[in-house]
Amino acid sequence: MTHHRIAIIGAGLGGLLLARVLHTHGIEAAVFELDASPRARTQGGLLDLHEESGQAALRAAGLYESFRAAVHPGGEATRILDRHGTVLLDEPDDGSGGRPEIPRGALREILLDSLPEGTIRWGAKVSTVRALGEGRHEVIFADGGRVTTDLLVGADGAWSRVRPLVSAAVPAYTGISFVELHLPEADRRHPGSAALVGGGMMFALAQDQGFLAHRNPDGSLHVYCAQRTPVDWVSTEKSALLTDFADWSGEFHALIAEAGEPLVPRPVHALPVGHDWPRVPGVTLLGDAAHLMSPFAGEGANLALLDAAELGAALAAGPGDVETALAKYEAELFPRGTAAAEDSAASLELCFRADAPHGLVEQMAWGSR
Repeated sequence: MTHHRIAIIGAGLGGLLLARVLHTHGIEAAVFELDASPRARTQGGLLDLHEESGQAALRAAGLYESFRAAVHPGGEATRILDRHGTVLLDEPDDGSGGRPEIPRGALREILLDSLPEGTIRWGAKVSTVRALGEGRHEVIFADGGRVTTDLLVGADGAWSRVRPLVSAAVPAYTGISFVELHLPEADRRHPGSAALVGGGMMFALAQDQGFLAHRNPDGSLHVYCAQRTPVDWVSTEKSALLTDFADWSGEFHALIAEAGEPLVPRPVHALPVGHDWPRVPGVTLLGDAAHLMSPFAGEGANLALLDAAELGAALAAGPGDVETALAKYEAELFPRGTAAAEDSAASLELCFRADAPHGLVEQMAWGSR
């Protein structure tokens, strides 16, 4: 059986950045990922990285310049509309914003390229994890393989297999579901929708419904059609969605009618605000495994990166005392995650309350002062 000093479960952004930070300090870690290869699935849309979190983490990992080279020009442009198509806010990207956009896939490639060959074990789906005592753990994979580790890090997302070692909390449905839509070659094939979304991010909101869309660097539109609905009622049939949004302007109907197949359901889940756990020897969590929240504060990826950078720095500062490093990391992780989760929950309600989108317009106007 193979033994690793540090085993990171999950090759998402947080798991990869942790491995990178540890590598820069000469600390070896093994990353285990259930995907069969780096490009086994698409990596989602654009991420806006915040100066104080995501960007700070990339600086700590020595990857800031690579990130800047991959930023999507114009991606910080923002439009807010009501369901009638009335534009209530239209802010261009003048290059002065502090939250540049980057495709998630491009950021992941930067992280992958920064790691030594062999760091990631692909196709490693975790079946079981168990404590062996004295801070050591065993990880058993679906193919029967096993490894042991002195430090187990759960960077394995919303439905983490590592989380039950430290917490009984499970994600709960927020009441909001997305249906993910894609419109390729928008300027040529869908010019009306391209004009509606604009050059960056678009929010079109009403009570309990909305569209959140952005333009990708390849000219496609990535759209989330959102509704407050029971989790088992969300439909990916275009006819049903068009009926649900019947009182919206026809230009929004085109986003649904012209979208490529398949349409993908994305129920939004979150861990309890204030999720934490007692110090458990030899194991910790980062990112969504630690503080899953709705995307309405834009903090998920940013926190995963910052968690990873902070954990890596704590371990590098005290390589002979892992428990002290973990205690320091978690003491800062918990309040940071709680504050972001509170903001996220409040923003979700703001976006779908009875006067939407006016609350969001006011919030953004206040934030720009």
